[in-house]
Amino acid sequence: MNQIPKTEADKRLQRLQQIIPTMQAEACIITSSVNQYWLTGFIFDGYILVYASGDPLLFVKRPSGLSGGNVIPIRKPEQIPGLLREAGLQVPKRVLLESEVISFNAALRLQAALEMPEVENVSAAIRKIRSVKSEYELNQIRESAAIHKNVYDLIPSLYRKGMTDLALQIEIERQMRLHGSMGIFRSYGENMDIYMGSILAGDNAQAASPFDYALGGAGITPLLPLGANGTKLSPGTTLMVDMAGNYRPYMDDMTRTYVIEHAPDVAYKAHQVSLEIVRAIEETTKAGVPCAELWHLAEKIVKENKLEACFMGTAQQARFVGHGVGLEINEPPVLTPRSKEVLETGMAFALEPKFVLPGIGAVGIENTYIVQDDRLEKVTLCEESLIVLS
Repeated sequence: MNQIPKTEADKRLQRLQQIIPTMQAEACIITSSVNQYWLTGFIFDGYILVYASGDPLLFVKRPSGLSGGNVIPIRKPEQIPGLLREAGLQVPKRVLLESEVISFNAALRLQAALEMPEVENVSAAIRKIRSVKSEYELNQIRESAAIHKNVYDLIPSLYRKGMTDLALQIEIERQMRLHGSMGIFRSYGENMDIYMGSILAGDNAQAASPFDYALGGAGITPLLPLGANGTKLSPGTTLMVDMAGNYRPYMDDMTRTYVIEHAPDVAYKAHQVSLEIVRAIEETTKAGVPCAELWHLAEKIVKENKLEACFMGTAQQARFVGHGVGLEINEPPVLTPRSKEVLETGMAFALEPKFVLPGIGAVGIENTYIVQDDRLEKVTLCEESLIVLS
């Protein structure tokens, strides 16, 4: 049932266990699907109780049939103390919860069941641990990126004159699934619902969205106000494709921009500035570089080219130029002007300097990089210039 090599799973468990005593706790309880998978290689309905040493205990509601010496069937969290005592184990009093993702009601039930005086948060600490990947994890990002490129290479052949953005997105999604996309696109946080990514055509790229992504888009329904909205792909406008690289559990992220037959010179200029930012960061970045420096370098180049008004949006401008990737598409580190994070060897992040040009559309690229001791390793090896669809 465990799809993660034992040596890999053991290292992850040890890294988690090392932080428990530093947070003055006896144990932590994992409930989120993404962290269950990270620790065990599978997802279930229930709880993982991790002490500061020893094997974790899996209290499983569903599915039935999971086996192992540390698997304990359970119906409700109130059973946990009694089951621990039956097993001759101590009932921990100071337990860390994923309080950034667990529901308030679920947290209260666990707090009452274990008679915890207060709830302490382990979510941020686990995200920090996960931000530095092993070679096993990084190889999955590399593999996903290679497949991602193959799908993007097909986009010009999928385009037909008179198409809408939605019609083209459907064709791209079909190829994604045929190439092994998992469909689900894991994100962290509230207001991050998305299916397999987004494409933005023309002035829809200006539409602000409540979702915390670099760019928005009106979407096709108030229920999902993000991305394509049925815009016809018209000559003289651009199409930005930001579809998921979710071909492995560990994802890459990549954006490429297409021109519908032709585009004004300003589109080529702004796109070239995006490439200039990417090249400057590639040439100067390695482990040990503060994340805020990447933002400030991008901002400097943008100001030199007098493109501040359309950088990362127009009316609503994102204040980041990149983000970590992994099991979720928005992991640490985040490349913001106020970030205190420093790049470490083994981190993976997406860099996405983008511009929105009124009357034309969005331009720019997004690449995924792996941080090495002395350089950045680019894994999204796909054409970066504006690509003409005709």
